[in-house]
Amino acid sequence: MSEELKPDEFNFSQAHDYSQNFSADTTAISDLSKKGYLYLKDNNIKKAIEAFRQILLIEEDNNYALVGLGDSERKQGHYKEAIDYYSKCLSCHPGNNYALFGLADCYKAINQYHKAIEIWEQYLVHDDTNITVLTRVADAYRKIRDFRKSKSLYLKVLDMEENNAYALIGLGHLHYDFKEYKDALFYWTRMLEMNPLHVDIRVLTSIGNCHRKIKTFEKGLPYFEKALEFDPNNFYALFGIADCYRGMNQQFRSIDYWNRILELDPKNKVILTRTGDAYRNTGDYATAAEYYNRAMDIDFDIYAALGLALICKGEGKFKEAADRLQQLVNGDPKNYRLYIDLADCYLKMGKKKEALETLQSFQRLGIKNQAVNDFAEQIQAG
Repeated sequence: MSEELKPDEFNFSQAHDYSQNFSADTTAISDLSKKGYLYLKDNNIKKAIEAFRQILLIEEDNNYALVGLGDSERKQGHYKEAIDYYSKCLSCHPGNNYALFGLADCYKAINQYHKAIEIWEQYLVHDDTNITVLTRVADAYRKIRDFRKSKSLYLKVLDMEENNAYALIGLGHLHYDFKEYKDALFYWTRMLEMNPLHVDIRVLTSIGNCHRKIKTFEKGLPYFEKALEFDPNNFYALFGIADCYRGMNQQFRSIDYWNRILELDPKNKVILTRTGDAYRNTGDYATAAEYYNRAMDIDFDIYAALGLALICKGEGKFKEAADRLQQLVNGDPKNYRLYIDLADCYLKMGKKKEALETLQSFQRLGIKNQAVNDFAEQIQAG
């Protein structure tokens, strides 16, 4: 049994010194913490780290310093280091909300959504009304393609705050990701109606993209044009306008917008090929071939190669077109479009048997395609 400390043995002078030191340390920690977070707010990461490390020299497991160092590393994209600091804080101070938030955000940033969800849900056990956390969990469920849980949480946020922008945008993305374009359009349109004069350009392009997907191109066009007023070089707006004109079969109108993208990104194979398609559809085969060849010079592109074959076909060079298409079929045997174009070349050369055999070779692959079946029946009937 330990002996009790007797009153006359207690050193009041030492106790007074300890009290003074403790008070001084507390003041120093408070001042350094304020400085650190101000530096962090001003994006002066180096100074912030210095301040937080000075705190740890006074108190090695100080929660403000550990979270501050975690935030400093996270701001620099050093997620592993940030995770270490947040985890150390939580081991000393379980349930620290700032460490939990930071840790979850780190896992989200490195695409470890399941871990992020696990951490956020720890928080929701104690407070299931925090809108910020609810939307983040909903976002994470969306990223792992859990439609039901994601939608449920977004809708819960809207029940709490009818026009919450994060929930509306999240629901728009969720339905878009699952190809429910009309539902996505509903939520993004609500975003636009909330603030029509100062709408985010991404809302405009998202609405336009929904119209592209449901092939109401003429309705999508004004949204992309409005987005272009905000940012004349916006890739999504330029692409959207060009693609809407393409969908409306007004290829000649799309050419200017494809070329504007190429001014900004001259090595973009997809855009080079789309521009080639536009020129080919207007009958300018020479210019179309230039764009297709520019794409092919970067790297082999099946659509550029197909475009060059279709130019041969358009110029009446059916044998050359058929040879090019046969090579493409050999490299991509499941692409039904190649078989249709190849069969059509044989028909134009008067080779009905070869045309039918081409389509039947695709049918033997066991892939059902109505366009191929219809063309084969048309040849047999003729």
